[in-house]
Amino acid sequence: MQGLEFTKMHGLGNDFVVVDATRQSFDPDSALLTHLADRRFGIGCDQILVIDPPPRSAPGVDFGYRIYNADGSEVGQCGNGARCLACYVRDHGLSRKSHLVVRTRTSQLELYLLDDGRVRVNMGAPRFDPQALPLRAPRAERYTLAGPGGEKVEFGAVSMGNPHAVIEVADVATAPVATVGEAWQHDAMFPERVNVGFIQFEDRGHARLRVYERGAGETLACGSGACAAAAVGRLWGRLDAVSTITVKGGELQLEWSGEGEPVWMTGPAATVYEGRLILPG
Repeated sequence: MQGLEFTKMHGLGNDFVVVDATRQSFDPDSALLTHLADRRFGIGCDQILVIDPPPRSAPGVDFGYRIYNADGSEVGQCGNGARCLACYVRDHGLSRKSHLVVRTRTSQLELYLLDDGRVRVNMGAPRFDPQALPLRAPRAERYTLAGPGGEKVEFGAVSMGNPHAVIEVADVATAPVATVGEAWQHDAMFPERVNVGFIQFEDRGHARLRVYERGAGETLACGSGACAAAAVGRLWGRLDAVSTITVKGGELQLEWSGEGEPVWMTGPAATVYEGRLILPG
């Protein structure tokens, strides 16, 4: 029997199984990933995060960063997970730096460990070109797609290293998160599926958000989703350059000065427990 060392962490309730692949080998298949994410038969999480040694082809990068959804699919971005990664690296002595550079399959992120325990992340510049998501439509400020009942739903679209659709709603508490979120995973407009955010603007400095994540369903928080919502909200003239996004798990601070500039996200991360999972074989 083999043992897998892991750490359970969360960022505002968006929870992760973190595997340190700098100290043990970890080359999972889909069956193992879905087992780890299973809340009844495994550990349970929204995503599995893997910390790798830095790629040899990337000078200046401190760590590789793999992200797997609960369904076993690998994705290129997870903002809440990035904050957890930074705290893990500090707490386990992998680096003494307060400024880290990590690389995912699609993005390079800068992580800053703050004195108050929070982590500030340079999430990169939002990309509105439909090809970046990808999205099968000409570029527009607002797009239209049918909801499950055939009704027309307007949305903004942006890539934060992963694809996001952002829908404005009057009340996030009653938004059709599960029905629209799941239906849009199968729409030809999103050939690689999509994270669907539902945003309620309170004023120019504050909004509320729920996100249906591809491969995971609705989560208590989605860091890249909050960045996407802040960027779309500013593009629409509904949010200022600095805003607070409230998700089910708490609050994230977002800063975006305009197109071509990076989105900055600041928020907490927490360790829940550490363990060793016995694996067959």
